[in-house]
Amino acid sequence: MKKNKKCLVLCIYSLFLLLYGSQLFALESDAEQPIVIDSDTATYDDATQLSTYTGNVISVQGSIRVNSDKLVVHFKDGEAEKLVFTGKMAKFKQTPSEGAEDITGEAFTGEFYPKRNLLVLINNATVWQGSGAYSSDYIEYDIKTSLVKAGEKASDSKRVHVIIKPKAKQ
Repeated sequence: MKKNKKCLVLCIYSLFLLLYGSQLFALESDAEQPIVIDSDTATYDDATQLSTYTGNVISVQGSIRVNSDKLVVHFKDGEAEKLVFTGKMAKFKQTPSEGAEDITGEAFTGEFYPKRNLLVLINNATVWQGSGAYSSDYIEYDIKTSLVKAGEKASDSKRVHVIIKPKAKQ
């Protein structure tokens, strides 16, 4: 049973890569852009190197946009190391390449690691692009390559749900 499940996941990843292979590289300038945050309130604790933003939080870095109820930024040596966003349903959007459809997603919790170009969506997570969608309690999204990995490696009880719709006839 475990072997069939792994095979199914690999087949789904392969199919996703075939369908979206032409869109695999995000806008190169995203990682070079500053992170701009707007919120209702903001606090910074120098001792813990934490900055907390609450109320209609909007975070933007290049073509990446995250909307959440709360955002906590963890700093290390003056640089943003990790951003943790939470909310009723925190949402993100990114333009993967010029002219490509946006990649969107949502989850109750998200963690963004700017130096690693990694966005992790946790708890009721979904990622969409075009007519395809991934849903799981755990999704990793590589912002630079637009690679999606869904499901938890250590858990056999959690499943990944994928929808691949046929292209509309023109």
